[in-house]
Amino acid sequence: MKKNIFFKKKNIKLNSLFPKVSFKKNTKIDDIKPLHIADVNQLTFFESVKYKNLAEKTKASFCITNKKIEKFLPKKTEKIIVDNVLLELAKALKAIYPGSDIDHNDIYLNAPKAKKFRGVIFGNNVLVGNNVEIGKNSEIGSNTIIEHNVKIGKNCIIGYGSIIRKSIIGDNVVIQDNCKIGQKGFGFIPLKNKNFKFPHIGKVVIKNDVEIASGCTIDRGSVDDTIIGQNTYLDNQVHIAHNVQIGSNCLIAGQVGFAGSSVIGNDVKIGGQAGISGHLKVGNNVKIGGGSGVVKDVGDNQIIMGYPAVSFKEFIKKNKR
Repeated sequence: MKKNIFFKKKNIKLNSLFPKVSFKKNTKIDDIKPLHIADVNQLTFFESVKYKNLAEKTKASFCITNKKIEKFLPKKTEKIIVDNVLLELAKALKAIYPGSDIDHNDIYLNAPKAKKFRGVIFGNNVLVGNNVEIGKNSEIGSNTIIEHNVKIGKNCIIGYGSIIRKSIIGDNVVIQDNCKIGQKGFGFIPLKNKNFKFPHIGKVVIKNDVEIASGCTIDRGSVDDTIIGQNTYLDNQVHIAHNVQIGSNCLIAGQVGFAGSSVIGNDVKIGGQAGISGHLKVGNNVKIGGGSGVVKDVGDNQIIMGYPAVSFKEFIKKNKR
């Protein structure tokens, strides 16, 4: 989905955002995207050497970065050199997508019309925004709000009292009561006098056959998307921050928390109250014990536990009495 259907975009040229930069190309851009999906005539950002492999392959015409790491970008990509990459990115996002740093209530909400949603069962007091799509044989529980342009597939069950915005949901998905999906994530640039809110223009993508238990919160992506893979199950009160990507066939127990931009592989099992730090990669077929704190990347086929999380054998050895 190339067009951002959830936010209105202003046509702004980069030379108005960065007047001190001398650009070689036409500074009209189509959009802002992460390194790995940015295309020609788009703006991206590169703030850490950790992402140099993505930077080397980016197709973006323009990139916000700093002097230390600009060398990893392709020659064809014009570099916008700044002191604080994320702050300048946040300013650019807010200028191009006004209002994306705050979630306002959808003013176009209205009661669903039966003719439009044939084969869908609605509870009492359901509110549905403009251009929402809901597949056949789906059920929407009472007091649920589905905001504009949200897409929900076939055979889905949405529980009572949930709010779904800026999300694309596949077929056979179960979302139990009181879930909040697609809200703005926890993002800001700390400044001396007033923190600068980081706009969130991404969405939540939930693949087929996912089950999400009661009281879960799933933030939409900031620039990228938040993604839940096929046949993954979330227990109660799981929090998933912006840009997190969770693979297929994962089982995640209650009160697990994922910090922003962590990437979880397939067939991962995580025990209750574990925490996953931001910008980490957890491989395939990994088991993480309950209450663990994962603070570094985890390779495939590992069993880890503790804080900081270590191999299960090492954990047992350290905690022998």
